[in-house]
Amino acid sequence: MGIQQAGGERGGSRSSGRVFAVQAAFAAIGRPTARLAELAKASRLDDSVVSRILEAGILEGYFVRTGRGVYALGPRTAQMAVQASVAYGHDGDITSTHLQELYRATDKGLILLYMLAPFGGPSRQCVDMAVGDSDLGELGMTPRDMLAITRSLRTGAPGRAILAYLDAPLQQQVLATPAPSAAGPGALRSDEDVLASLAVIRETGYAVGYEECTAGWHSLAMPIWWEDAVMGSVVLLKPADVMPEPPDDYIDAMKTAVARLSRAA
Repeated sequence: MGIQQAGGERGGSRSSGRVFAVQAAFAAIGRPTARLAELAKASRLDDSVVSRILEAGILEGYFVRTGRGVYALGPRTAQMAVQASVAYGHDGDITSTHLQELYRATDKGLILLYMLAPFGGPSRQCVDMAVGDSDLGELGMTPRDMLAITRSLRTGAPGRAILAYLDAPLQQQVLATPAPSAAGPGALRSDEDVLASLAVIRETGYAVGYEECTAGWHSLAMPIWWEDAVMGSVVLLKPADVMPEPPDDYIDAMKTAVARLSRAA
């Protein structure tokens, strides 16, 4: 019994989407192993659906049973990740092409691509960028500061662009961790301010940051989607005096880029 069921493109896509939802549930739970009920809750699927996906996935190597009622991601999932990394990990690939086009369309703004991190609870990690000849050291952060700030989903436009579309329990998990101490002067420190910003993001489709990550820099970010699930975000960084507010042409360029990246996903 294969993971992708027969029955046409639409049915196969729906089945594959459910498989991905169960795989993504492990990242949302933040542990390498999980029980069926936890996976059903995190993936927003019925217990019976998740059970069928897990049983079929064990045969295909997508999942493994590590104990009574306890499951983990299998070697086939890791293999797919490596294959995807090889396929999309070279200069000039489709992702980098879109980022470079956005870099040019925003007058050489710093462009960074973030994805939801696979482990360690809800967080993000930078997987690609288009920065031209710029030195990221000009952002004024040490590598330790950058790692702490850029992992956070509550701090910075790219983090909040993802956080706005996560389920409420995951949002509360993120809010339980304070903003990094090294964040910029514009960082939203209170839970109320963060939650209010998420409502604005869902209304407009994008997040704006005013010196959130580092002093002197503003940002514009939009989410990237896999079907109806948020999987990451793209951010444009510009000096505050150059971009006091994101102009419409930058917003339009970002919309084009994230639509292309979402299709590529």
